Amino acid sequence: MADAHKLDCESVSDTCRFIIQSENETEAVELAQKHMKEVHDTELTEEELRDEHLQVV
Repeated sequence: MADAHKLDCESVSDTCRFIIQSENETEAVELAQKHMKEVHDTELTEEELRDEHLQVV
């Protein structure tokens, strides 16, 4: 079974329950960047997302 890449906004925000989970790391990062920009008005680099927010489950 392949690893899944997960971003759980609820783990860092008490007001957002958004979760991304994908076996494709690139897809997870792109979706996370889009969510962060559109919902939280925050732009994060791919590296910042991978290092600080993306979990491998």
